[in-house]
Amino acid sequence: MARIGRMAGAILAETEGRYYLVGDLKEPCDFARFGFEPPGEVDPQVVLHRELKPVGPITLAPPVLVMPLEGEDLARRLAAFLVIRRNGSVSDRLWRLVTQPDVHEGATEIDARWLGEVPPAIWQIVQDTVLRCT
Repeated sequence: MARIGRMAGAILAETEGRYYLVGDLKEPCDFARFGFEPPGEVDPQVVLHRELKPVGPITLAPPVLVMPLEGEDLARRLAAFLVIRRNGSVSDRLWRLVTQPDVHEGATEIDARWLGEVPPAIWQIVQDTVLRCT
C-alpha cells in the first residue's frame, strides 16, 4: 500500500520503498531534515513529479492517505488529479476535498483507495468545479 502525505506544500508519496515529490514546493524545504538528498532545480510546470533519493529516516506527517495504486503510476495520478497544471502547485482545495478534515479529524491514516478508482474524466469535472473562480 502506498502512503501519501505533504511536504513543504508539495505531495510526498511512498510507494514500494521509493519516494516521489509531486507538485512544486510552496515554501523553502530542507530536504536533508526530511531525510532526502536535494533533488536539484526543475521546472514544476514541465516536471510534475520526480523521484527523491532517501539518505536518512523518512516520516510522513499526518494525515496520510493510503492507496493500493503503486509505483510511478501513483505519482502520475496524484499529479494529474491534485496539481494545478498552469503553475505546478498542489491545490489545497483539492487536497482538503480528498482528506476531508472535518470527517477525518485527528485521523493519522485515511483510506483513499477510491481516488485510484475514479475515472480521470469524472475527476476532471470535480477539478473544474472545485478550482472554478467565483
